[in-house]
Amino acid sequence: MGQQLKKTLGVWHLWGIAVGLVISGEYFGWSYGWAQAGTLGFLVTSLFVAAMYMAFIFSYTELTSAIPHAGGPFAYATRAFGPAGGFLAGIATLIEFVFAPPAIALAIGAYLNVQFPDINPKYAAVGAYLVFMTLNIVGVQIAATFELFVTLIAIGELLVFMGVVAPGFSMANFVQGGWSGNDHFSVAAFGGMFAAIPFAIWFFLAIEGAAMAAEEAKDPKRTIPRAYIGGIVTLLVLAVSVMIFAGGAGDWRKLANINDPLPQAMKMIVGDNSGWLHMLVWIGMFGLVASFHGIILGYSRQIFALGRAGYLPKSLAAIHPRFRTPHRAILAGGVVGIAAIFSDNLITIGGQPLTANIVTLSVFGAIVMYIISMASLFKLRVTEPQLERTFLAPGYPVVPAFALLAACICLAALVYYNQLLALVFVGFLAAAFTYFFFTSRQRAAAPSDAMLHSAKVGATENASPERLEPKQA
Repeated sequence: MGQQLKKTLGVWHLWGIAVGLVISGEYFGWSYGWAQAGTLGFLVTSLFVAAMYMAFIFSYTELTSAIPHAGGPFAYATRAFGPAGGFLAGIATLIEFVFAPPAIALAIGAYLNVQFPDINPKYAAVGAYLVFMTLNIVGVQIAATFELFVTLIAIGELLVFMGVVAPGFSMANFVQGGWSGNDHFSVAAFGGMFAAIPFAIWFFLAIEGAAMAAEEAKDPKRTIPRAYIGGIVTLLVLAVSVMIFAGGAGDWRKLANINDPLPQAMKMIVGDNSGWLHMLVWIGMFGLVASFHGIILGYSRQIFALGRAGYLPKSLAAIHPRFRTPHRAILAGGVVGIAAIFSDNLITIGGQPLTANIVTLSVFGAIVMYIISMASLFKLRVTEPQLERTFLAPGYPVVPAFALLAACICLAALVYYNQLLALVFVGFLAAAFTYFFFTSRQRAAAPSDAMLHSAKVGATENASPERLEPKQA
């Protein structure tokens, strides 16, 4: 049992992880998009990104159910493109999942600062890391059950928020200056819509992380598709609803460029001293906690899988002898995240707040991973038609092709509007591949992992096209 994870998760656990990973995106981060595109421009951007995610998840689910591996995208890309392709996917996923938690931790600190002005948000963020790394180490079933619990509370709180602001809601507030601060669409508004792409992605970022719990799922070929489809529909409805209700509460410009848009939106309706406001601050923390806790689970499994396969130091693949969790991987990601919290001079570039830049770095990793994953789907359809696929991407090849094209458009926009951060991202990749180049012996000595390798050539050549039909439940 040296490097085997324990299978304990059912479909509700996986749904809770999928939604919980993302749900903090409904609480903060997205409002930076209003500063770029205005409310109407950002709504258009968000709908485009939502369409990309719907196409991506329905396509990605084919990979997760066919290759249930803790490495997720790393495993799919390795099988499709070999070690270098797998490493690129793994490092991109790590950048996404390691940089998302410090942004969420800073938002937790900002929410606590609303209630206790004397609390330093950065110290509160570090405290959050210590608490939830410990919870993840204690056991995956406990962690996943907690994740489901806080996710359900977070969804309930978003519904309460919409109900409380509804009496004061005005669509006139939402549409006023809705095109990059203007009442009418212009070329500048079009540019703002592209610049806002990272913050629309934040609405859905990390839902793919549920795939990294695949080795701990019961019957992953059936439970993961159900969790993913239910999760993306849940998040789409919540994202659009929360954004419209917040923008219609008052002057939306006061909510752009802040870490706590929902409490501030509620203040516009109920005032500074309402019990509803205090409830939102406290219960709203559950949304941030759900994502923070879930993404720690995600990054730790990615680090674990890379270490087990020899792409990172073997010591990072250690399993706790009592709790059967990858404790060193959990701690390693936490060290990087805490360093990011205090890296104002390194990450506060381009005139944007620290949190906005951390969000953008995380999005760079996500988009590169999405592109590689969709390319892997197409490649494996050709090279491994015999692979058992219990779920087939609907509308193939059109739906995955749209997801791939949309991700490429997002990447181009990210690079164009965030050139300095793009260089930082490329620097991370260059450093990673330097390590990759000098550690071939480490990979050769790693334990064999059948899921990282294609089937025998003879089996592929003799495979019948009928194997592309999904297995019946």
